[in-house]
Amino acid sequence: MNPFIFLIDIIFQLYATALLIRLLLQWVRADFYNPVSQFIVKITNPPVIPLRKIIPGFAGIDIATLLLAFLVLAIKTMLVYQTIEPLAVGIIAIGQTLILAISIFLYSIIIQAILSWVNPDPYNPIVALLNSLTFPVLKHFKRLVPPISGMDISPIFAIITLMFVQYSIRYIFATVFGISL
Repeated sequence: MNPFIFLIDIIFQLYATALLIRLLLQWVRADFYNPVSQFIVKITNPPVIPLRKIIPGFAGIDIATLLLAFLVLAIKTMLVYQTIEPLAVGIIAIGQTLILAISIFLYSIIIQAILSWVNPDPYNPIVALLNSLTFPVLKHFKRLVPPISGMDISPIFAIITLMFVQYSIRYIFATVFGISL
């Protein structure tokens, strides 16, 4: 692999991740005075603020941030795959946006589960943010899967389900569109 393609891929992927984290933190109404939230907001504000003046939110979803994440992934797709065919770029970017959003939840749950083994400070900004981010997903699994001998295994089922959804999206894109995500 060309090292410059790798660098482009990483830079665009990280920025799209920051945009989607911002979107998800807004969606779960996380504490925006949290230092981690402030960092995410500061690095994503320059393009998001002007775009919000043109594209309003809808039903509590920041459409401008979602569109920007999609555009960042579309530009990355054009640069990495060296194609400008709009339909192919759009389809790949939609798939990558879905996979990335699910990955954010997936890795947040994994990190939160690992941190639970060491009994972290609940006032730690990262722990508080992870709790806010994972609660909407984990609350359903906590209701379905009761603790066994005092051990909460609901994150395992949440991780398996999120991975299943990711694999399903990849399978659909591969079989329907012939695109490997």
